[in-house]
Amino acid sequence: MKYGFIGCGNMGGALIRAAAKTTKDIMIADFDNEKAVELANELRLTVGDNKTIAAECDRIFLGVKPQVMAQMLDGIKDVLADKKPTLISMAAGLTTAKIKEMAGEMPVIRIMPNTPVSVGKGVVLYCANDVAQDVVNDFVKDMQYSGKLYLIDEGLMDAGCSVSGCGPAFMYTFASAIAKGGEQCGLSKSQAIEFAAATMAGAAQMLLTSDKTPEELTDAVCSKGGSTIEGVTVLKNSDFENIVCSCIKAAYKRNRELGK
Repeated sequence: MKYGFIGCGNMGGALIRAAAKTTKDIMIADFDNEKAVELANELRLTVGDNKTIAAECDRIFLGVKPQVMAQMLDGIKDVLADKKPTLISMAAGLTTAKIKEMAGEMPVIRIMPNTPVSVGKGVVLYCANDVAQDVVNDFVKDMQYSGKLYLIDEGLMDAGCSVSGCGPAFMYTFASAIAKGGEQCGLSKSQAIEFAAATMAGAAQMLLTSDKTPEELTDAVCSKGGSTIEGVTVLKNSDFENIVCSCIKAAYKRNRELGK
């Protein structure tokens, strides 16, 4: 098998769905075997266990929680020592050095994807240890199906995760609030959600392709005495910016804690 996935949770499952669009050469495992079987049946993949994945797969995605990573790797450490596959960890807070300490001397790539990888529109931050440098380029090619990949200094991974890894939940929360406001003004729930989502997607594309700052793009929508400026004023008077900054800082703090 080319790919192995240990852990089929929200993030692992999103990456599995993305990978399955380009290959079925995938084996998956989860402590909840029923979850793994259900996903494998849906995507026509192979179900295995941790040791079989360690023995047969060339690239192994580690999708377990940081708190149980050491225990999981200890159970397959001997098999990994023989195979020496590339380990790709998506555990928040755990450095490549920490994974190497748990698993032994082998290539380790640390990634932080977000759930939109399942529809090919994700953000994947990545870094690698010295042993993995020869396989990084192949990894990047393999991951193109998932969205945009960004090489990042490992010291910034926790901060980056707070923005892109946690960010979709914050975006959905904001979209929900916009949609509820639309409902209160007479739109149906489905209309309001679709309008909010499509508007967020368009605004994001403008921000990605424009040389203007978010502040400049905001000003371009706000005409003096118009309706947009009325809404923006409410956000500013509600200390919206500081609330969102506090949200990112809280996620960052937790990422740091998980790595200890």
